[in-house]
Amino acid sequence: MKPSPIRLLGLALLLLASPAFADDAPRGAADAMAQMASPQAIAEYRARLQDYLAARQEYEADASAYWSAISEKRRGRNAKRRDGEPVTPDDYVLVQPPIYDGPKRPVDPQPQEPSEPGRARKPIPLVADLVQAAAQHYQFAPQRPSAEVEFKRAYARAALAAGLTREQAVRVYAFETGGNGGHDMQSGLSASRPGSRAISTAIGYNQLLTTNSVELMAEQGHAIIAELTAKAARLSGPQRQALDRKIAVVKRMVAFARSVPDQWSEHEKLGNTPQGWAVHAMVLDLDVGPLLQVHKLLTSVRFARQKGYSRPLSAAELEMMNLTGDGTGLDMVTMPQQLREQVPTANFFQRSGYERNPVAIRHNTVAKLLAVTDSRMDSNSNNPGARELAAAF
Repeated sequence: MKPSPIRLLGLALLLLASPAFADDAPRGAADAMAQMASPQAIAEYRARLQDYLAARQEYEADASAYWSAISEKRRGRNAKRRDGEPVTPDDYVLVQPPIYDGPKRPVDPQPQEPSEPGRARKPIPLVADLVQAAAQHYQFAPQRPSAEVEFKRAYARAALAAGLTREQAVRVYAFETGGNGGHDMQSGLSASRPGSRAISTAIGYNQLLTTNSVELMAEQGHAIIAELTAKAARLSGPQRQALDRKIAVVKRMVAFARSVPDQWSEHEKLGNTPQGWAVHAMVLDLDVGPLLQVHKLLTSVRFARQKGYSRPLSAAELEMMNLTGDGTGLDMVTMPQQLREQVPTANFFQRSGYERNPVAIRHNTVAKLLAVTDSRMDSNSNNPGARELAAAF
């Protein structure tokens, strides 16, 4: 599994400043405001603006140097691992990133001409959009459970068959969904929060993105088909016929996912198309959804073993790999405890992702980040959904 973007370690809050006057205010009102700004106010604003710009310039110089060092150290660690060389504390930046503590940008007393509206954000497909895409492109409707516990039992069977432990599966579910999520839970949406909006395409017990679903079909599709075929061999009559039709659809999806090079960026392009949405709809299916989600975790377990990490992954360690990608996650997992307490979490992020990530900023070492992940798993594992999943094992 290729490294994926950070998803749920922390979500940025976009603060939108409200204009002092409505957009449709009369032109005369703006002119009046311009007349109200005295020369003294304008001069004071310009002086404060220069102070702000100077402070920001100094901070940006420090921040750019810091994040350049982060990138350089990361390249060095990757090269060492390729050559089988040990990674040492010198291969990390051991100081925290600089924090801007200068003056705030002053408010211009003179009203500005309204700027051109920015390009509208592309809407995020919801569950209904995924199901519609599956019907359109594959003439298929995901088989949904009549009760959530039915999906949990299917997930538990698939996890145990793959060699995952109950602790791993339940605690990852507890962290990703808050311990109460359903098979169709989408990131950002909550029945308890009227008016909530989806913030990504992440769906399910371990919150797969559209790109994850496409990539899993490309890389693990044949294994999933083999598991479905073995299940079909134990059935007969209408149930066998229905599963055979489903297997045929999965084969077409695998062919679609493999129509591009096996790279995250290429799978992301497919995931952003309606046909990619249709593939993602399989996360909702009672037969295929559990397999997709289990294989997402299983690829991390296998990756760790291939890299010589023989100790079973704790749920928090597995979650780091699930969230940040296998290579980055294993970098944290294989670190000795003493080093975990020293290394800043910034070493595992791009600057833009880190600065939008309040969890990584507050819990700013590897040890602290793993500890807060474990703590949330502990707490959320007591919620009804997590207890029901545990019982399904």
